Amino acid sequence: MTTFVDRVELHVAAGSGGHGCASVHREKFKPLGGPDGGNGGRGGDVLLVVDQSITTLLDYHHKPHRSATNGKPGEGGNRSGKDGQDLILPVPDGTVVLDKAGNVLADLVGHGTSYVAAEGGRGGLGNAALASARRKAPGFALLGVPGGLQEIVLELKTVADVALVGYPSAGKSSLISVLSAAKPKIADYPFTTLVPNLGVVTAGETVYTIADVPGLIPGASQGKGLGLEFLRHVERCSVLVHVLDTATLESERDPVTDLDIIEEELKQYGGLGNRPRIVVLNKIDVPDGKDLAEMVRPDLEARGYRVFEVSAVAHMGLKELSFALAEMVGQARAAKPKEEATRIVIRPKAVDDAGFTVVQEEDGLFRVRGEKPERWVRQTDFNNDEAVGYLADRLNRLGVEAELMKAGARSGDGVAIGPEENAVVFDWEPTVMAGAEMLGRRGEDHRLEAPRPAAQRRRDKEAERDEAEKEYNDFKPF
Repeated sequence: MTTFVDRVELHVAAGSGGHGCASVHREKFKPLGGPDGGNGGRGGDVLLVVDQSITTLLDYHHKPHRSATNGKPGEGGNRSGKDGQDLILPVPDGTVVLDKAGNVLADLVGHGTSYVAAEGGRGGLGNAALASARRKAPGFALLGVPGGLQEIVLELKTVADVALVGYPSAGKSSLISVLSAAKPKIADYPFTTLVPNLGVVTAGETVYTIADVPGLIPGASQGKGLGLEFLRHVERCSVLVHVLDTATLESERDPVTDLDIIEEELKQYGGLGNRPRIVVLNKIDVPDGKDLAEMVRPDLEARGYRVFEVSAVAHMGLKELSFALAEMVGQARAAKPKEEATRIVIRPKAVDDAGFTVVQEEDGLFRVRGEKPERWVRQTDFNNDEAVGYLADRLNRLGVEAELMKAGARSGDGVAIGPEENAVVFDWEPTVMAGAEMLGRRGEDHRLEAPRPAAQRRRDKEAERDEAEKEYNDFKPF
């Protein structure tokens, strides 16, 4: 059974916003007391949060579909709906978030670092929030906005100070087991290590982490063996340690050739050229291994490497190696730029940014794209004429109609608002004014107005009768 997973595809769905409520307050002797529909609740977000206790993406390998809860709809009596609950997904330190195309969306390093993978939808406004001096009793409410849907890829890159690299069976697992408290699987056959192992080493006052990366072979950077799957775990390490086998039984191999081959694979993978390196000649407890180590050491030192002769089995040379690594880790940490205080970046909107675009497509259709128009369309109940008129008002105030005229749209032309796969299409009529002029004092309920005095109603009727008689006298036949 798979116990370590460092790459998964995750399908996340944020919660949708709750619908607003269209309601009119009613009580005894006051049947029409004004609008009192509450707003819908916000949909829950999906957040990725770094948790130091998590070391693998295994849970998301088995359950790749995750959803937050929806917001509740509003109710009468000015009662707003409950917000949806955010879904928090814990991920290991060093998780990289990518889209399906491989573009990096977020690099999550450090406990508590978070990223909103999918944003919850807004709740719809109730008719109480939509009321105004001109629209005293709206007979509609706005719908909730659907939550975001995202398909993302999570890749784990181990966060460690030191990485042990080398051929299979070079003794990397044995070395990490004696330098730290890690308990990796150790056996006398290649590719015993199938997953990265992480250990913590204390050398004097310095505490650092060390990672044992599965064995590399020629062609690892192109996917041969296990290298391509786990070379990413070397990327975050500050120091690279070449573990070379001085007691190999393969006649065609020697420590210097192994070093050259592994260096070439690291070069082909890229991004590791500036990491400090040291060389560890392992298995000097074997007589032939000790002789070979003494033979190749001058050549390696001539290349500029610091060389340590050790035996993980006999615990030889480990203290010197441990303190040398602590020194290199300390230098790497000191060379890193200090983290600056959190800064708030303000990006003001451009003065000529209308917030939407109008483009005529090859088939003659005019397509309107923009965050506001598309959201407004999703919030509109097209079965309610008053709600459609309110949408027309909003689009007109935003300048969509004027921009359509500039783009050359004429009466009867098709106009689509939104992306091709989810758009609202209608025939445009520029001569029909949007808003109150189109619907006739839309939203005003005369039943809510104070009744006129009897004398005023009598005078109004007499004036209407006199006007009707005048019109008849002016146009009666002779």
